[in-house]
Amino acid sequence: MTDIRRTVLWVVFTMSLVLLWDGWQKYNGHPSMFSPAPAKPVASAAPAPGSAASGSLPTAGTAAAAPVSAASAASAGQPGGEKFEITTDVVKATFDTRGGSLVRVELLKHLTTETHGLMDPLMRLVGLKAPSGFKPEPVVLFDASSYRPESGLIGVPGAPNHFTLMNVVGAERQLKDGASSMTVRFESPEQGGLKLVKTYTFKRSDYAIDVKHEVVNTGAAPVSPQLYVQLVRPLAVESSSGYMAPASFIGPAIYTDKNKFQKFEFKDLDKGKADYDKHADDGWVAMVQHYFTTAWLRNSAGPREFFVKKNESGAYSVGQVFPLPAINPGASAVAENLLYAGPQEENQLTELAPGLERVKDYGMFYVIAKPLFWLLDKIHGILGNWGWSIVALVVLLKIAFFGLNASAYRSMAKMKAVGPRVNELRERYKNDPQKQQQEMMRIYREEKVNPLGSCLPMLLQMPFFIALYWVLQSTVEMRNAPWIGWITDLSSADPYLILPILMTASSLLQVALNPTPADPTQAKMMWMMPLALSFMFFFFPAGLVLYWLVNNLLSIAQQWVINKQMGVQS
Repeated sequence: MTDIRRTVLWVVFTMSLVLLWDGWQKYNGHPSMFSPAPAKPVASAAPAPGSAASGSLPTAGTAAAAPVSAASAASAGQPGGEKFEITTDVVKATFDTRGGSLVRVELLKHLTTETHGLMDPLMRLVGLKAPSGFKPEPVVLFDASSYRPESGLIGVPGAPNHFTLMNVVGAERQLKDGASSMTVRFESPEQGGLKLVKTYTFKRSDYAIDVKHEVVNTGAAPVSPQLYVQLVRPLAVESSSGYMAPASFIGPAIYTDKNKFQKFEFKDLDKGKADYDKHADDGWVAMVQHYFTTAWLRNSAGPREFFVKKNESGAYSVGQVFPLPAINPGASAVAENLLYAGPQEENQLTELAPGLERVKDYGMFYVIAKPLFWLLDKIHGILGNWGWSIVALVVLLKIAFFGLNASAYRSMAKMKAVGPRVNELRERYKNDPQKQQQEMMRIYREEKVNPLGSCLPMLLQMPFFIALYWVLQSTVEMRNAPWIGWITDLSSADPYLILPILMTASSLLQVALNPTPADPTQAKMMWMMPLALSFMFFFFPAGLVLYWLVNNLLSIAQQWVINKQMGVQS
């Protein structure tokens, strides 16, 4: 038994050091030991029409995409269209007349956060380094170098697509005071007997953009084109799904009512391992990242085809193809879509589309994490501060598990009480392990001590506290959210290491309250582990450290009271 415990402790300690070293490597810009180096950029040569470098046009099942026309090819060979910006109260958006595409979005109410490495806060503590003068700027959700939304027509040779140079109609560039919305309208030239009109409608205090595609048949015969919408990313980005950021999936996702939320790792797309239903009558597609997302939505029921793939040039695309009704000469057809580009605010996402809140990925603990966030959100509605809401939620969880924790701490107290007798037995029978084990079991039976009695209650609680950890790590409302004093952003590391130091002290106090292992090596390990693990908290967001610290302090208080009740010296 002792050898097994010693082995487990050494494994845990060694893995802790490995993870600490890996975190330090990441901080210094080196690749992780557990994942490949980031992919090299795709060459930025001018893309050919429909090429993967610009987001290849999908081939749609029963109605294959037609080749791009010579007119479209000519426009694709041009250096690009005119770019211009529009501003609302929540976003600054950049459009390109080439394709009438939205190529950049800045979120004006979500600012970049300062990150602190290990040496920075240490030097601040001793006064050797002044604050860096970091200046927050609006978060850039997407641009041409990361990914971008595109749309156009296929199914008719030469139809306007995301390469076509389009004309801007109207000069509205800023949401006026008192106005509830503003529009940006693009019109394509006649191509392939079709004219495409794109109208973007931005609403006040809203990240959801209405995108209307109007298709006009300027030819002499009926046509049945298809509309595609897609999100294209030129590079694979490594998802951070380890101990540092468990809820940091980056990549494409598809949702349908039948298969629910499906996310796709870039490495699986590299191997062609994307298992999903290509046809459905509902659903949406998205590009997901930590805290934010971009999604093409259409809630009205109707046939659509999904695709997610790696294109020939190495770009990745996810999208949908919608069939349009037959359009007679001189007539038009309209398709309404919604383009969401903003934060993963769960309550808002739930209202926009079925299942859209799943982009806020809680992983395997979704069933537990979702109600925990609901409770945290309700507490915040009362307290108005996310830091104190975290404290209150941990208190409620400790109350809910009070009985289980009491059982575990009583078992620990009994183990601590019989510790001297067990140590005496170990010394007396140190040359007879079998007799030693028999005598120890006899003492445990006489004193009604279960050596594993403290483990089971803790194991039953672990899923809840791990789920809460994921909730805090993935909740965008924590960004730039202050708590008290020096903690001005719960999503960033404590700049002065105060919370990590308190966390380390509380962990050491817990070791003092627990039964002391008889094995001296094991006892030393119990004291070394909190010190080794504490370094990881230097990198953790302040909100997460606060959650663990409050949990530790409440556990210490309950364990100390039980030790006193049972007459065990703490």
